[in-house]
Amino acid sequence: MTGKNNRVSCTAGVSESIGFLLIFTIVIAGIGLVTLYGYPMLLKQQTSADEQIMEKNMIVLQNDVKSLAYKTVPYKETSLKIGGGALSLYNSSYTPASSAIKIYDQNNIVYENSFQSGDLLYSSDSAGTDISLQNGAVVKRQHSEPGSVMLAEPRWFYDSDTKTMVINFVNLTSTGMMAKTGVATVQMALGETRFQKTDTPPLAAPVYLEYTPNPLQDYSIAWDNYFQKTLGMTLLSGTPGNGAMLKYQLPLTTTLVIKQYEVIIRSL
Repeated sequence: MTGKNNRVSCTAGVSESIGFLLIFTIVIAGIGLVTLYGYPMLLKQQTSADEQIMEKNMIVLQNDVKSLAYKTVPYKETSLKIGGGALSLYNSSYTPASSAIKIYDQNNIVYENSFQSGDLLYSSDSAGTDISLQNGAVVKRQHSEPGSVMLAEPRWFYDSDTKTMVINFVNLTSTGMMAKTGVATVQMALGETRFQKTDTPPLAAPVYLEYTPNPLQDYSIAWDNYFQKTLGMTLLSGTPGNGAMLKYQLPLTTTLVIKQYEVIIRSL
């Protein structure tokens, strides 16, 4: 009887050990699967959420710029959360510039020699994405791809009835380069405003626009789509996306209006 009881006790002990090992293995396997598949998915969702939030934040900042420039509001201040990256300001005197624009006609009359807008840039290291507020527009690009897209257009327009082209330049200036992570408070003030109206280009004198992107931050595909599809310009030379200068011909223009607004970024 004693031997039989010992065999029963040993069998019960072995069964409990096997059961514990099975449960422990299942738990470890579950943790491994969560770590392998679930955690990267959560990180990806968080990165995507940070990117979407910054897209909305940049459009809010664009609306602040519009209020300063077009509604003559003297000062704007906006607080925003910067997740997954950093918000940096490269003022219009920074080299290389975010972009440069030249406007002239067939008679070599120059209306704008080399406008540089400056760049309020959000760069996400985790998502590999840049979102930029430049020259009144919000544009986006991926680090690993040559393409770019315009999330919000600037306030340019062409009236085909009166053959009038209105170009609004927005110049971001500051006392120096700025950068911020975490939570930023963007303080803007309206600076100098310049206005130029030209009625001299005759119908036989086409007006040209040259756009030179920053080769390190190339948003030329986004601007090319805007110039051609929205404003009706014609691309004469250059290839969007390779960092080189692009030359366009404006649609038939008899009145050219160029306004330049200086927006001073006081702090981030």
